This record gives sequence, structure tokens and C-alpha cells, in this order.
Amino acid sequence: MDVEEEGDAAPAPGPAPAPTRKPKRPLDFEHAFLDALPCAAMYEKSFMHRDVVTHVAVSVADFFITGSCDGHLKFWKKKGTGVEFVKHFRSHVGPIEGLAVSADGLLCCTISNDRSAKIYDVVNYDMISMLRLSFVPGAAEWVVKQGSTDSKLAISDRATPAVHIFDARSGSNDPLISNEVHGSPVKLMKFIPAFDTVVSIDDKGMIEYWLTKTMEFPYKVVNFKYKTETDLYTLAKCKTTVSALEVSQDGLQFVTSSPDRRIRVFRFKTGKLRRTFDESLEVAQDLQRSDQPLCRLDAFDFGRRMAVEKEIEKAENVPPANAIFDESGNFLLYATLLGVKVVNLSTNKVARILGKVENTERFLRIALYQGGSGVKKVKKIGANAVDQKESVTDPTLICCAFKKHRFYIFSRREPEEAEDASKGRDVFNEKPPPEELLAISDVGKATTTSLPLNVMMHTTLGDIHIRLYPEECPRTVENFTTHCRNGYYDNLIFHRVIRGFMIQTGDPLGDGTGGQSIWGGEFEDEFHKSLRHDRPFTVSMANAGLNTNGSQFFITTVATPWLDNKHTVFGRVVKGMDVVQAIEKVKTDKSDKPYQDVKILNVTVPKG
Repeated sequence: MDVEEEGDAAPAPGPAPAPTRKPKRPLDFEHAFLDALPCAAMYEKSFMHRDVVTHVAVSVADFFITGSCDGHLKFWKKKGTGVEFVKHFRSHVGPIEGLAVSADGLLCCTISNDRSAKIYDVVNYDMISMLRLSFVPGAAEWVVKQGSTDSKLAISDRATPAVHIFDARSGSNDPLISNEVHGSPVKLMKFIPAFDTVVSIDDKGMIEYWLTKTMEFPYKVVNFKYKTETDLYTLAKCKTTVSALEVSQDGLQFVTSSPDRRIRVFRFKTGKLRRTFDESLEVAQDLQRSDQPLCRLDAFDFGRRMAVEKEIEKAENVPPANAIFDESGNFLLYATLLGVKVVNLSTNKVARILGKVENTERFLRIALYQGGSGVKKVKKIGANAVDQKESVTDPTLICCAFKKHRFYIFSRREPEEAEDASKGRDVFNEKPPPEELLAISDVGKATTTSLPLNVMMHTTLGDIHIRLYPEECPRTVENFTTHCRNGYYDNLIFHRVIRGFMIQTGDPLGDGTGGQSIWGGEFEDEFHKSLRHDRPFTVSMANAGLNTNGSQFFITTVATPWLDNKHTVFGRVVKGMDVVQAIEKVKTDKSDKPYQDVKILNVTVPKG
């Protein structure tokens, strides 16, 4: 069990495939482009589905669309700040396999294994049509330019190389045109309105371009004649395929995410590879072992996150992580085990990381809303309003996460404090799953009248007097004081000590992996608005994630606000601060364990 140290944004992701020949030029108006992107370290809000959220999308008509593995679809209206729920559909009986939004943001489509495609009017949040297909769909993409009256929808056949283009509003189930552009079934397609061209990738990793009208190669659009002049064979050469495909707003770049954990950025017109980012677990381990503090996590936290990564690799039907461009095309955003990286493509540097402190969520698929009128507005801000502090829009990133019934919203605001956990940033707009229901349940909570208000901890370096808060967190105080009375903590060592952070104890095994509650196993968190990690000498529960409290606890030696709403604060040191500081200063090994044992001799608990 563990508590994580604060960290800053990591440096650049994995190395580029080859060193650049020219010096890297700084990006003009970089600060203005970054001001048009989310910057909060923590997600501001999260909203629920009834099952695991697998798809998120953004409409330029100011709507967010989310889908879950039970076939449900939800529409959310973007407000000045935040979002508002507007409508809920049971789109398919089975899981949603694909979600596509048109370039003008007016049409939405979902596909599933039930051989159907559902068509939605986004602005009126209404289902307007359904296509009954003669095949199981593999991928869907709108091939509609902004301002066009067409409603052409391209759908690939999962079993054959065929791609069919339908008129989604016609009511006909017959395609307007069909063709086999690839030699294998098409996994992903993305339409580039600026060139009226589709980029598609099949399950062998082959990348193709084709015009929407004729489904032929766009010779007049690109700057090459033969694919051998390009890097479009890269995926096939690397014997990998693709799990996600996105294009930049201007159509000049597209990016692929692959099972080999590499993010590849291509230039559309030349087909050349611009950047490759290696986000493999081996690279993550190398960075963790490096002496670069910006890209490192606490050792225990890193171990937990690595375990989740390995679980993701083994799991089935996990929504693939994607990489997306900002509206300027200068920044790339993608989720990693560290959080959501924001990479400057010009300098090949990580500008910031969103959600690095969120150690219980592994973000996967993401979508970005920036509003406004695009790059020209950002450049104007950068040139004429350098001192402007507030963004003209509310840039928002929405994310789904591994095994989570929620989607998460990052903005330029940190989450607001709430009176209690059930009214905080995690909105309970659906019936919570059992593990979340337990966290907000009042069932089985201890009566506070019989719980002590203070204890005296006797250590080998002196006494520590602790004020407790049974009114705010009764279960936690009951667990702690019962362990104290029963002698559970007697002769236990402070197994983890980090100068300038905290001292940790309460593990009978002495290595941070043991301990259980008085009820056996683990119990739920009890976060309270008035109890924050806003000062040193705060006593808080160590855990391994949401609702995993046992017996271990720690005492901070500085303010640690990044731990709020992650660890339950249940006490404050009111006397013996010098003892805490003395323990903090002992010499430790590389795993933060003191060379010379510092022990809890016993704990005196007043009779209630």
C-alpha cells in the first residue's frame, strides 16, 4: 500500500526514430496554443453510464457523445463551463463497436455486431434512421464536408475487404457505391474534408488513400505516385496493425496508435513518417529507473500502474487508446500510464501531463473540445492579448478509462471541494456499481459517540499526540483506534520515510504490502471537505486505490494537496511534531526504508 509523491510533467516520450538534422525551432505563440488546451492536474468532473464506457466523441456543434459496452448512448450539451445531460438511447442490444461524428458535427452513427447502424441528428438529439446491413460492420466514417447537404456514410465489412458508402438519410439499405480498396478487411477509416479523401487501414497494417466519389487513389491530392516513395508500409513492416486512427483538423497529418505501443505521426501529402513515440512498458521502466524526476512516479504507484498495463494487455474488448491533435495541429495528446501527455510536435517535448496524480484511473480513449474558430483566433490572442489570463472558450478533454463506468472531464479548472464525497466531482447520475455504492453508503458506519477523540503514540524516538475526527470519518477512526487498543500496531516499524513528504507505518509485514482492517480485508474511503492535506502533520490512510483501506497510515511533513480525495484524512498531530520530524530525518535506503528501525512501542487510547 502506498501514497504517491507529487510530480511534475514528464519529459519527452520515447525517443524519435532518428535525430533531427536541423536545430529545433521554438513554436511561435506556443503559450497561446497551450492556453487553448486543458491544463488541470486533476479531472474536474466525471459522469456515469450503467456499464463500462468505451467510446467518447466531440461534435463541433457543442455536444459530447459517450457510449458504453451495454449498447447505451448518451448526449451531453457543452455549456459555458461544464456539460449538461440531454438524452439517453439504447442504441444496440450488444456493445457499441464504433462511433462516428460528421465533420459538421450534425450527424452521429453507431455500429454493432447486430448488423445495424443507427443514425442520429446530434443537434436535435434524435435517432433519424437505421441501416440494416447484410454484413457485420467493421468501421464507420462519415464522408460529408461541412456545409454539404449529403449524408454519405462509409461502412466496412468486418469479414471482407469491401467498403460500402450509404446515403444515411435515404432510408435505403442498399449502398450507393462499393469497392474493395484493400486486400484485407478494413479496421479503421478517417475522412479528410479538405481533400475529400479517406485514409483507411486494414487488419494487416496496410494504409490506403481513396476519394469518396470514385473510391480511387487521389493522385491530384498527394505529392507521390507510388507508395514505395512513402512510409505507408511502416505498420506492415513492423508486423503490427492499428488500434486507433485520427486526423488533424487541416488534414495535413494523421496519427496511428498500434498494439506495439507506438504512436506514429504521418504527413498526409507525402505519406512520410514525421514522429514516432515509443510508449512501451520497457521504455516506461527505463524512465522510471532514470534520474529524471519529472518522468518518475513513486515506486509503489508505478508498480500498481504497471500491473494495470499488463492486465490491459490480457483483457478482451478494452477500448483502444487513441492519439489526437489539437485544432492547430501543433500538439498531440494521448493517454499513457503516467496520464494524458500533451506533446509539442515542433520541439518533440512534452508540454504538460494531465491526470498524473489520478492513480486509480487508467485513461484510454480521449476526445478534445476547443470551441472557438480555430487557429486564427489563437494566433490573434498570442499576438494581441499576451496578458490575457482567461481562455475565450472552455477547452475540455473527455476520457474513458479501463474498467470504469464513468467518463472523465479535464478542463482548465481543478475540481471544486464538496461537502461530502457523494456530491463531489464524481457525479452519481446512475445507480453506482457495488464498489462505488459501498463508498457512499451509510450502512454499518460506527456510532461516533463511543469513539475516542485522541490517542498518544509512543515511539522509539518519542511520543506523538494525535487528534482524531470520528464525526467526519467514523469507520476510519473506529478501525484505527480498535487496532490501537488490540495492540495491532505494537512494535511495528515505520517502513517508509521520505524527507519532505511523509512517514508511513501500520504494516505488520514491514514492507508496505500487508495489513488489514478490523473487519478483515479492506474498507471504504471517507473523504470530508473540512479534512484536507493542506498542512503538515496530517494523519491519513495509505491505500492501493479506491476503497482499499486496511491498517497502514502515514503522517505528512509538508502540505500534500494532490492527495485530497485519494486518501482519507482522519487525524492531526497536535503535540510531538518534533518527533515526527526526527523520524523524517533518519537515513533510508533506495526503497525509503530506514536503515535503523524506528518503531511504534504501543498506543495509549483514552477510555470512551
